[in-house]
Amino acid sequence: MKTSTSGHNNVVDLFSGQPFSERHSQRIIRLSPELDGLEMLYSNESNPDKLFTLKILCWGLRENGEVVGMVPWLNQLVAAPDIQDPLNGEWQGYYDPGIDEIFMEGPIHKIVELETAAEYYECQAENPQDVIQEIPDTIGTHAVMSDNGFHSLVLCEVVSWQLLKDGTVQGTLPDPEKVECTPVLPGDRCLYPVQQREDFRYFFQHQIANKLKSEDPEAIAAIATLMDK
Repeated sequence: MKTSTSGHNNVVDLFSGQPFSERHSQRIIRLSPELDGLEMLYSNESNPDKLFTLKILCWGLRENGEVVGMVPWLNQLVAAPDIQDPLNGEWQGYYDPGIDEIFMEGPIHKIVELETAAEYYECQAENPQDVIQEIPDTIGTHAVMSDNGFHSLVLCEVVSWQLLKDGTVQGTLPDPEKVECTPVLPGDRCLYPVQQREDFRYFFQHQIANKLKSEDPEAIAAIATLMDK
């Protein structure tokens, strides 16, 4: 990082290029699951006349008060407005398929819920890696593992998502050797962060995961595109 004597506004994060204070204000401090089927809209340069949708997993409250939809994207959970697509894609808004409506900001009922919950459940954790909240996966997210250049794949269903004190969100899988009872639910001691696995590659929602399981040519081609990137 580059530093100066005039305060945090002149401290710049080496990787993002953002001022330290701005990056810190975008930290996620509270999550709320999306239970009404709202989606994210995005586009990419390969299909300039099309819009694509992706189910929103949850809504996140940033420290600066902004509420954003969160989606599993490549190898992490990200805020929808911040997506970076390998095909130069970008976020185009949120979509309510029930009423065929596009909107650009978090819905008011989620804003109220998150603000109220953040005030009520004021976090006391001191370690940046402490888990301060855990929510179930409700959209069928799968983690894709491969240790041989995608010549073979292992797909596992994500059980939950853990929000850490530092704003990181990690997906969890059950360790088969530690499962004591089923079904495995959020908070179970057998769960571990999948991002810690060396062979972890990507997250996919269930539609793509099921196509990969059936060796669908289009899904395999999409994997090949990611490998090239």
